[in-house]
Amino acid sequence: MTQWLQGRVAERIDWTPDLCSLKVEAAIAPFRAGQFVKLGLASGDDTVGRPYSLVNAPQEALLEFYFSIVPEGPLSPRLAHLAVGDTLLVMPQASGFLVLDEVPPASHLWLISTGTGIGPFLSILKTAEPWQRFQRVVLVHAVRQATELSYRHTIAALADEHRQKFSYVPFVSREQADFALAGRIPEALKDGRLEQRVNLPIDAKQSHVMLCGNPGMVADVTALLKARGLAKHKRREPGQISAETYW
Repeated sequence: MTQWLQGRVAERIDWTPDLCSLKVEAAIAPFRAGQFVKLGLASGDDTVGRPYSLVNAPQEALLEFYFSIVPEGPLSPRLAHLAVGDTLLVMPQASGFLVLDEVPPASHLWLISTGTGIGPFLSILKTAEPWQRFQRVVLVHAVRQATELSYRHTIAALADEHRQKFSYVPFVSREQADFALAGRIPEALKDGRLEQRVNLPIDAKQSHVMLCGNPGMVADVTALLKARGLAKHKRREPGQISAETYW
């Protein structure tokens, strides 16, 4: 039988009516930046559980989860109603392979995300490893509306601390935002706008690309990169593309 830990909500952030973050006190086992853990709430005699990426770095005391509220979803609307002090269930062990331990040597690290898929990348960026291993790190985050570009203060702090190595590229697809690229990531990769923005090409010799977010984006970007000669990374066959899709 699944063994859950009891967690307690220590803080919540409402980014938009549809986007929420919860910071949770729970004594889970040590985890690697980029992993996810299952959260749950009792439902009658059963427990409804779903996986959510950890936004916090392993050294941070509170677990942090960033999620979109799906009105018809079995869990996210109930999580969104939790207040500080409320309890929830947390699996004691994190999972997932979207971690730097699994990334082979490269000069440039690209972290490409949509929506709440930015969560595991923020966890990674708050550790020392990417800044020690890579000459350049590019974080790409695509959303529909500019208000959905969450964690701007966290990203600004990373940019200030790692000014020579770090680039942040926001995308907004459904309104004009003069600071962001327009449209979808695959189109900007296809027409060159994404790489021109940071003056850095994506190629098989120097780049490793990690993808997290909308399955359509992950599939489209993977296909475009494969056409350039990049390959999906496997332990027995090292490549340049890593992705985690668990929703």
